[in-house]
Amino acid sequence: MAQEIWWASPSFWRKSAIWVTGFSFVVLIFLTFDTVKQITAGSPRVPAYSVINNRIDYVFDEKRNFQVPVIGPEEPLFGKKLTEEEAKALVSHGKLTTQAKNCMNCHTLLGNGAYYAPDLTKSWLDQSWGSKEVREQSMVEFLMDPSDKLHNGIGRKMPKLGITEEEAKATVAFLKWMASIDTNGFPSNFTPIDQADAPAPATPEPAAEASAAPAQQ
Repeated sequence: MAQEIWWASPSFWRKSAIWVTGFSFVVLIFLTFDTVKQITAGSPRVPAYSVINNRIDYVFDEKRNFQVPVIGPEEPLFGKKLTEEEAKALVSHGKLTTQAKNCMNCHTLLGNGAYYAPDLTKSWLDQSWGSKEVREQSMVEFLMDPSDKLHNGIGRKMPKLGITEEEAKATVAFLKWMASIDTNGFPSNFTPIDQADAPAPATPEPAAEASAAPAQQ
């Protein structure tokens, strides 16, 4: 009777399957904990919720070859600086609002959702809002009633979802926070709104002195 080759033995492959499955399970657990750490607010790629107190912009990074979020000077949302706890509560309310209104049935958030309507990952920086000076109020008004808004009349239209002003402001906070997340350039080919500050008014030149004093008599 020919001797069975060790690598052809059913026992070998059974044990190998057990070891591979066990090793893969350990790796999966490690990657899960590592992923949770990477996507938790306050990590290097996902700023803390209080980032909504600052300007958020996108700048092209030549080394990474795509745009990356840049946290700029203090620029509180709706003109009110929030504590970390207050910012977390507001952003969380906005996130729950997007879930309650089933926004992902049409939109994508961080790559998840549908592709019927625009991706919302960087919508805080969308040029459609006009300028940074009117963006916040424009977003709130659009969320509350998009039916009569100019850029809702082109192509696919967003319906009126019965969003209250409080929910709208919270959603804007969520969108601003989401725009601060480093998504490795996703979505690509995005041109952010111009957030440059208006130039300071020129300092008036000192008034020319009055005509020379009259000559003495």
